Amino acid sequence: MEITAALVKELRERTGSGMMECKKALTETGGDIEAAVELMRKAGLAKADKKAGRIAAEGMIAAAISKDGASGAIVEVNCETDFVAKGEDFVSFSGEIANLVLAKRPADVDALGQLPVASGTSVEEKRRVLIAKLGENIALRRLSALESPGGKVAAYLHGNRIGVLVAMKGGTDALAKDVAMHVAASKPVALSANEVPADVIAKEKEIFRAQAAESGKPADIVEKMIVGRVNKFLKEVTLLGQPFVKNPDISVEQLLKEHGATVSAFVRFEVGEGVEKKSGNFAEEVMAQVRGD
Repeated sequence: MEITAALVKELRERTGSGMMECKKALTETGGDIEAAVELMRKAGLAKADKKAGRIAAEGMIAAAISKDGASGAIVEVNCETDFVAKGEDFVSFSGEIANLVLAKRPADVDALGQLPVASGTSVEEKRRVLIAKLGENIALRRLSALESPGGKVAAYLHGNRIGVLVAMKGGTDALAKDVAMHVAASKPVALSANEVPADVIAKEKEIFRAQAAESGKPADIVEKMIVGRVNKFLKEVTLLGQPFVKNPDISVEQLLKEHGATVSAFVRFEVGEGVEKKSGNFAEEVMAQVRGD
């Protein structure tokens, strides 16, 4: 069967692969486009498996808010380079994933991978096909969803690298966005002092005790110094205790009270946060891309 330009074009549209790859697959399958699709799918999955061990510390944060504004979802999708992270295919995939998390509320990334996408395949299969197309490892790293029945969930994205969701009751949409921007800038680790993990507080107390002991002051004074420093620490790391970034003269808690608002939860994701990045030979990495490793 003759491999026509129209046949190659159709296969490209169905698979998103390059012209030469499509022509090669059609040649191998004697022009049978369905067989060519299956052949390319298998080849793509094999490539994806080969790239699975590569570190993916770049990527983007994507968020989605429900039509009624009462719920939201946020995801981190990783790739290997900033170049791919800015590409249309990767950005579109990440947005689709955020909307899927909002609609289906999967418990974790494993459950997310099993969900169907618009094309009829699963998220996991689409991810692996995208790996083959873009030539980089792509990972669904984490996801979260918030609800605020009778209230609102605000989303704030700082570029595509930092994303925040805030669940609030009362106040205005503008206030909710301001609080989300504050979270992006100030990195609180918990909503209030009661939510700071006990082991984190214990570690800080240990550090403060060692520092205070060097002062040579009496034990009772040392303990008061420790209490004071812990309280200061808790204000610095909790959303309600932090000075509001737009007006440091008041705390976020005071800001919310002034507007008759409360925050029940927040989520902050930053691309690559906590991922150990590998330093390597740039020229070798480029050659690996050329070879299709």
